[in-house]
Amino acid sequence: MSVIGKYFIFLGTLFSKGEKLPVYWRRLMEECVGIGVSSIFIVAIVSTFIGAVSCIQTAYNLVSPIIPVSTVALIVRDMEILELAPTITCVVLAGKVGSNIASELGTMRITEQIDALEVMGINSSSYLVLPKVIAAMLTFPMLVIFSAFLGIMGGYLAGTLTGVITERDYLYGIRDSFVPYNIFFMCIKPFVFGFLIASISSFKGYFTEGGALEVGKSSTDAVTNSCISVLIADYLLAQLLL
Repeated sequence: MSVIGKYFIFLGTLFSKGEKLPVYWRRLMEECVGIGVSSIFIVAIVSTFIGAVSCIQTAYNLVSPIIPVSTVALIVRDMEILELAPTITCVVLAGKVGSNIASELGTMRITEQIDALEVMGINSSSYLVLPKVIAAMLTFPMLVIFSAFLGIMGGYLAGTLTGVITERDYLYGIRDSFVPYNIFFMCIKPFVFGFLIASISSFKGYFTEGGALEVGKSSTDAVTNSCISVLIADYLLAQLLL
């Protein structure tokens, strides 16, 4: 419980004794590139193949002649929007972004760069961490929308190229019984997940003590705790919003 209390106190320090807005704006743009743009490739690869596998495996299991073939596309669409795109993408980002944030701040801590900022009168937690948290909350929804699109496209390519579903059936399926609210739900999840991943990883890295071995441990703890928090938040959001 003491760790949880320390975490919430740490969050409070992010909003006290801040720097001028132009400073944060420049740092925010740097973090958006580092967190969002640099993650596009891994998100694209993972999303496309998950969508392709989902389509093939769904078609493999729907063998009943009573069920229309277009149901394959409908299932792929809803799986991508409701769960695969937001949750799997953010778990992948927890590994990539979370470990990067924790190791960066941990290295700054053990090399006394954070202490140097404090000596200069700068609120190091606000200056270093707040732009990362805001950047994650802004870029994660964009990456998830991109992921959902590529997942559905991956299912389309896999389904039509292997012959398990025709182009007409797939396009009909992804438009059948569409619920617009699901898009809103899909965008809420990465917004929350981005906050959790960035803040938890920053917390673990910021309070690193020791040397290089402890930086590695902080990075591992950041990824582990971020993934667990994402899965718990995923369940709570589904319970509250669906």
